[in-house]
Amino acid sequence: MYNKGTKDLISVVIPYYKKKNFIEETIKSVLYQTYQNFEIIIVYDDPDDHDLPHLNKIKNFDKRINLIINRKNMGAGKSRNIAIDYSKGNFIAFLDSDDIWKKSKLENQIKFMKQNSIIVCHTSYEIINKNKKLVSTRKARNFYVVNDLLKSCDIGLSTVIISKKIKELNLQFANLKTKEDFVLWLSILKKNIPIIAYDKTLSCWRKLDNSLSTSVIQKLLDAYKVYNKYMNFNIIKSLYYVLCLSINFLKK
Repeated sequence: MYNKGTKDLISVVIPYYKKKNFIEETIKSVLYQTYQNFEIIIVYDDPDDHDLPHLNKIKNFDKRINLIINRKNMGAGKSRNIAIDYSKGNFIAFLDSDDIWKKSKLENQIKFMKQNSIIVCHTSYEIINKNKKLVSTRKARNFYVVNDLLKSCDIGLSTVIISKKIKELNLQFANLKTKEDFVLWLSILKKNIPIIAYDKTLSCWRKLDNSLSTSVIQKLLDAYKVYNKYMNFNIIKSLYYVLCLSINFLKK
């Protein structure tokens, strides 16, 4: 195993909101990794504590699992920011509470990052449905400047690992219901930090019909905020890029 003899701790950040049917499988996909030097930080972001006993049961699976409970619904972006502040790892890996990692995900990706001195890395991934049936795949590519990513957010969140150096730059996920990760990736590129692709399929993104990310209106509103509020584009320019983003999404 690659982690043998290394001191690199990986903090795995998982926000949780009403994904009871999937969270156990998600956590086990981390626990069964070939790379075992990690901590898991689950942020319970549901004002309804109905699922909390289930999360506490999962927490007892392994002493490396930490559970943070938000007093109110903060959203996935803010919840990840809370976990990042709490994290102790040399690297931070992101995983949504209904997605799954391949067994060698951490081992292979960390090895690739260290060998190439990479600060931010994402990988190719599979898209699966609620029954784990393969729907399609996405191929990772390199992003060096903002314009490379501006018209299409082609980064799977659950594939991303970043060096803890990113914390020093005070870059965070945006306070949006969707596209919160898009803002962070653009902010990273604005700091002249490339987002490097590792073209190995190491994650499975679960596409659910009732997922917030499937809300077209919400995605359009948040896309506009990405360009207008966070990128400081004027109205016309913002609308143009929302259109580009939408067209590229439909092409996928």
